Amino acid sequence: MNNEPVNDEPPICSAKGCRAAAVWVLAWNNPKIHTPERRKTWLACDDHREHLSSFLGVRGFLKDVVTLEEWELRSSPE
Repeated sequence: MNNEPVNDEPPICSAKGCRAAAVWVLAWNNPKIHTPERRKTWLACDDHREHLSSFLGVRGFLKDVVTLEEWELRSSPE
């Protein structure tokens, strides 16, 4: 029996106060605390993708921006 919680909610944007559906995945890491291969993720709607990307990019944290669909395909076992 699987006891993991089921979340039927669609992924939402990580921008503060935004409840829009996520379309983008912003993969990042902080080189001061994460190993180079580690990737943390923020989700973004179309309206917040540029703002969140800029926030991470200015700090040198942003590593990749891909669609949520592409990220899920990359993450799924073959």
